[in-house]
Amino acid sequence: MANNLTSAFTFALILCVSALSLIPHTTSLSSSFQFPPTQSTILPDPSSFFSANLLSTPLPTNSFFQNFALNNGDKPEYFHPYSINSSSSSLSISYPSLSSTSAFISQTFVPDLTISASQTSANLATANNSGRVISAFTDLSVILDFPSSNLRFFLARGSPYVTCNVSSPTAVSISTIHAILESYSSNSKTKFTVQLDNNQTWVMYTSSPANLIRSSPSTLTFHGYSGNIRIALVPGTDPKYVAILDRFSSAYPVSGEAVFTKPFTLEYKWEKYGRGDLLILAHPLHLHLLSNATVLEDFKYKSIDGDLVGIVGDLWELKSHNISVTWHSIGGVKQASYPEIVYALRRDVKALRSTPITTESSYFYGKLVARAARLALIAEEVNCLDVVPAIRKYLADAIEPWLDGNLSGNGFLYDPKWGGLVTQQGSTDRGADFGFGVYNDHHYHLGYFVYGISVLAKIDRAWGSKYKPQAYSLAADFINIGNRSNSNYLRLRCFDLYKLHSWAWRTD
Repeated sequence: MANNLTSAFTFALILCVSALSLIPHTTSLSSSFQFPPTQSTILPDPSSFFSANLLSTPLPTNSFFQNFALNNGDKPEYFHPYSINSSSSSLSISYPSLSSTSAFISQTFVPDLTISASQTSANLATANNSGRVISAFTDLSVILDFPSSNLRFFLARGSPYVTCNVSSPTAVSISTIHAILESYSSNSKTKFTVQLDNNQTWVMYTSSPANLIRSSPSTLTFHGYSGNIRIALVPGTDPKYVAILDRFSSAYPVSGEAVFTKPFTLEYKWEKYGRGDLLILAHPLHLHLLSNATVLEDFKYKSIDGDLVGIVGDLWELKSHNISVTWHSIGGVKQASYPEIVYALRRDVKALRSTPITTESSYFYGKLVARAARLALIAEEVNCLDVVPAIRKYLADAIEPWLDGNLSGNGFLYDPKWGGLVTQQGSTDRGADFGFGVYNDHHYHLGYFVYGISVLAKIDRAWGSKYKPQAYSLAADFINIGNRSNSNYLRLRCFDLYKLHSWAWRTD
């Protein structure tokens, strides 16, 4: 299992590292190619979800917090170890229970704790009719602001704490759907323990002394409080769990970047506020790849991805196996197999001439392009070079209409609203091109095209030079490694850099 996980992560790293060579570092942002702009009729308005300062930059369409920016933005997202749901006036935390059958494993959202605050008329007037906005995001974190309530939540992947900042004196309530069996504070009045009737115990830490009052049978309230509140579930009955949570309760992550600095290596760099070391949870694949971490092996939370284990520190280094990146097979082809391969190759190349592409679907069209490109590389490896010119012509005739924008019935267009590519058909029909117009499966559709373009550029350098800008623009849509490389596109749109896999548009 670990080897399979490592191989999957290594493949993702290969794609990302390959992007370093695809994106030209000498090309200025002003000269980056952009496909013709369009105004999609089916995409949601991002101004309903994001703060105004973010609207001029590309926005996430496949992120770990995507449910906060879909429909009403009120569906839960899983942050490990908590599921988080937010409405216009509150944020709910769930430590989800797992259920399983022979076919699947699922987790259920139950609002174990809900944080809300009193809303003042002055704050409501300045909140621009938006109760909750996404005000910042990075690879591993997101910030939610509730302007009318003075609340800001720092939500980080893998954090055992949910951190809330209260910007000015406010009545902050913590409610539950369970019965509160007991609640009590430390002598310093900066730590509060809450025991619920579902066998959960939660601890809350405040950055300054406070009074937590039982305002109703299911609600506790900090009256007139300002400062930080950190909330964590105690994952077991052993006193060591509380001791560890106490020890790391001061330092909290405000952002987290996933950085590619070395071959086959991914670094997590957390920015933290507060005193002391940072505590973040790692899933099993992290533990298999980590090379420089202090691991708290007995501090664990359960999750749908396996046990999450505590890691101390604000810098992680994840190292995968080195795999050669080459055009041809790593192990080579047995000489004795050449005749059979050449026979099949000639037959398939001949079929290319008699079966032109008739589909307008970006997905099926791209698959046919990638299949033909693969034939060219097979021909090189088995030294059947006389078929390569026919493949080159087929690829050029097939790809150029998409890059030149003269394909009849479809084509690539640029959506300035979210900052990415859509298709002509997908800009008006969310079901067209398997949802490409709502940012579904871009790494599949465009991956086929980029593969075909790369092979064609290999066998025809002049063609590659001519269409280089369009090729980089296609690649940047789903594997842009940084906005400095191409500011028209989001960074690594299709990759979950905490779970370490690729994904499509989130609609759950």
